[in-house]
Amino acid sequence: MKAIIYENYGAPDVLQLKDIEKPTPKDNEVLVKIHAASINAADWHLLTADIFLVRLMTGLLKPKYNILGADIAGRVEAIGANVTQFRPGDDVFGDIFGSGAGGLAEYAAVSEHALALKPSNLTFEQAAAVPLAAVTALQGLRDLGQIKAGQKVLINGASGGVGTFAVQIAKAFGAEVTAVCSARNLEMARSLGADHVIDYTKQDFTHTGQQYDLILAANGYHPIRAYQRSLTPTGIYIMAGGKPSQMFEALLLGPFLSKKGGRQLLALSAKAKQEDLLVVRGLLESGKVVSVIDKRYPLSEAPEALRYLGAGHARGKVIITVIE
Repeated sequence: MKAIIYENYGAPDVLQLKDIEKPTPKDNEVLVKIHAASINAADWHLLTADIFLVRLMTGLLKPKYNILGADIAGRVEAIGANVTQFRPGDDVFGDIFGSGAGGLAEYAAVSEHALALKPSNLTFEQAAAVPLAAVTALQGLRDLGQIKAGQKVLINGASGGVGTFAVQIAKAFGAEVTAVCSARNLEMARSLGADHVIDYTKQDFTHTGQQYDLILAANGYHPIRAYQRSLTPTGIYIMAGGKPSQMFEALLLGPFLSKKGGRQLLALSAKAKQEDLLVVRGLLESGKVVSVIDKRYPLSEAPEALRYLGAGHARGKVIITVIE
């Protein structure tokens, strides 16, 4: 099969299109013929190892796993002896991060628990845009944020992969949503259901005096203390993405700035969970949530796709089309 391989950390130039052996599913695995994949900020960090923790997890000098791409959508080609949830011919989607497999390939053999049936109203590309980003938004808002109907919720970085899903999921929970993004993305944020929009190039929401019950920062370019003053007395701040230095700030300072029964400043560590993917599938099938696709690239142009993603201005998700 064809796959995009990287054998050393570095810029997208280290990625190579190669022919490698097609995987064989183990007893508890499903062999998926991948139709589409999507890339996330995590793929950029895994490629460049710009966070030292990446090297501790995946190899100090060279990557332990050689294929990027957590999000996939495709068709089941074969199943292992112990698989009960799927059968050949099923259309599936899922987050395969941590499985040792990657989506930038023609096939992947992964645990059945990493997958769910693809929503019938979505194309493979639309489905591939969903898993990691949507589940991250869901876990941040519902689990850490304890979101409730009627709350004032602000999504910072509302036009990115996690942000576009967070706006819609917050609305599905009945919140009053403020979306923060650049001027070119304001109308898109409104179309996703945002009640209020803020152009961050013209207004700093941390200096308006407005306070929110819940802030989810998919792009946390403000210091943590700025978010702190933008919370209600019992408000919750969730750091769900941003520069490595900002993530470490949230991890280190958040516990000291949080108060029992008061403001909470938390860092999200999202985990792929099949039950959460099923919740997201329900939202997709009901039409309450849609995937937003910025650009599509064929598998052979995956290096250019990573380069575009790394520039930090993607609107929604960047898709790799494996089968055109």
